[in-house]
Amino acid sequence: MAQTMAMPVASSLSFVCNKISSISLSNTASLPVSNPPKYRRLIIKNVRVGGVEIPNNKRVEFSLQYIHGIGRSRARKIIWDLQMENKITKDLSDEELITIRDEVSKYMIEGDLRRFNALNIRRLKEIQCYRGIRHIQGLPCRGQRTKNNCRTLKGKKVTIAGKKKTPR
Repeated sequence: MAQTMAMPVASSLSFVCNKISSISLSNTASLPVSNPPKYRRLIIKNVRVGGVEIPNNKRVEFSLQYIHGIGRSRARKIIWDLQMENKITKDLSDEELITIRDEVSKYMIEGDLRRFNALNIRRLKEIQCYRGIRHIQGLPCRGQRTKNNCRTLKGKKVTIAGKKKTPR
């Protein structure tokens, strides 16, 4: 960062302005020299596909699963359609990355998929069908029992004061 600099003292100020070649060391001050940083090769940690940064150190099949809307079977189908080897993501060439991006863009993923699902749930709520009512109430809508489980949807257990079991 800091490089060797000769800072002229007031008496040698004319030397700097007139560019005279002789310089006396008693009239200059120098700053300490630090070695310039050595830059290594630029390392890209993640690859961007479908608007998501997928990990660079995993195989393509598993890296693609970081995209919302692409699971194991769809990732395998993408690799099969491209007739591509399932290698580590950082070893992919630029051409292979472009073909993967083009293939992934054919599917509904990320924001589009989330918006599609939210609109479907909103439609169910508006028409007041059974599934819509269960969504409104925050209960499971696929027939699961609710006496003991489904804490994910119902939330934390709330105790009711004054409700005790009567002895027999």
